[in-house]
Amino acid sequence: SRIFLAALLGGVIAGLFLAGVQQFAVVPMILEAETYETAGDAQGGDEQGAQADTQEAAWSPLDGVERSAYTVLVGILTAVGFGLLLAVGYTLRGGADWRRGILWGLAGFAAFHLAPAAGLPPELPGAVAADLGERQIWWISTVVLTAGGLAVVAFAPRLAFKALGAVLIVVPHIVGAPQPEAHGGLAPAELERNFIYASLVSNGVFWIVLGALTGFLFNRFRTEAGPVTGSLEFERARRAPRQRGGGASVEELRATKRRDDTPVH
Repeated sequence: SRIFLAALLGGVIAGLFLAGVQQFAVVPMILEAETYETAGDAQGGDEQGAQADTQEAAWSPLDGVERSAYTVLVGILTAVGFGLLLAVGYTLRGGADWRRGILWGLAGFAAFHLAPAAGLPPELPGAVAADLGERQIWWISTVVLTAGGLAVVAFAPRLAFKALGAVLIVVPHIVGAPQPEAHGGLAPAELERNFIYASLVSNGVFWIVLGALTGFLFNRFRTEAGPVTGSLEFERARRAPRQRGGGASVEELRATKRRDDTPVH
């Protein structure tokens, strides 16, 4: 339950923070780019007009409050999901505090945003792009290999394994992301550059906030509940040799806590 609580509380707060930042720094650029896309459709003739009618037939939230509400909801759900990943990592590695949480958050940002953006930067509406399926495959492969490579570099005991982790990180970029035959888009180049920078910065700050919050909350709940059974922290405490006059084992501490919590009739 402490994993879920840390992810839930940290994710909700970080998701609201991300939604607020994007509402001021990112969404205005998307809306401006949509004006260029709409103007391009209007000048594109009958064929493009038919395509636009088909796209308009698909459901999408209305501009204004409804669109903002869906943006906030998606941001919170995404943040909670990422928070669960971080909390599971804290558990497997024996715990965390807000400082370690920031490091985990930076690793998450590198895996889910920075590394993919090196080949497929964030795109505005109306941008020319390669096949969607190919981009999705490359993006998922890059996230998995980057996350795995960072884990190996950070936690592997031997230098040879760390070198292997570094290789995993660079493999997707050696292969290369799928690219369109011609680059460009309807929005001005300056707007596209500003959008890339704003997207990366806002997501980077989001991951720092998420890591700090989940790490702090996880440590707070750990102090109250003790180490999770099966975690690295639990196994270290269970296997640690007891010295004369030393503290009690994890099992004895938990048994004492249960006795203390038992109501007296």
